[in-house]
Amino acid sequence: MLELRPNCECCDCDLPPDSKEARICTYECTFCAHCAQLRFEGICPNCAGNLVARPIRPPHMLLKHPASTIRVVKPHGTLA
Repeated sequence: MLELRPNCECCDCDLPPDSKEARICTYECTFCAHCAQLRFEGICPNCAGNLVARPIRPPHMLLKHPASTIRVVKPHGTLA
């Protein structure tokens, strides 16, 4: 199950569970649409996988499986 991380790990902007601006890779690295497109050109700076729109978990399922509250922020200059 996806963690639904609460923020962009590059600019730290908030990405609530229902955000249409959240982008993820297969490792669930999470970025806002702005950073994903303009900074990284759709490629995850951590694993080099593609960044795609994160699915939205229906509100009734968030009660059973809440989104993560752990914020991840990393410096992103080059692929690591």
